[in-house]
Amino acid sequence: SEISEDAPSGTAVALLYVQDRDSGANGEVRCSIDKDIPFRLQRSQGNYYSVVTAGELDREQVSEYNVTVRAADGGRPALQSSAVLALRVLDVNDN
Repeated sequence: SEISEDAPSGTAVALLYVQDRDSGANGEVRCSIDKDIPFRLQRSQGNYYSVVTAGELDREQVSEYNVTVRAADGGRPALQSSAVLALRVLDVNDN
């Protein structure tokens, strides 16, 4: 995906759907991303999550982010999975 470096905070860059076919706690899925990036994970309805901007982007400092989304179920032990979103920051002519 691509996002402009002048995108305002809260701009959605990805929509995710997570699913676990188990029932009870084993079927409940929690998602997370790293805290040290200018993005956050926002839960929508049901099993949908949005990755949104949570700070300013500066292409001259960082031109691409690899955002790792981790999902874990509520089982004991918890089963986990992850996926990486490659987000390219587009330059704005900021002479």
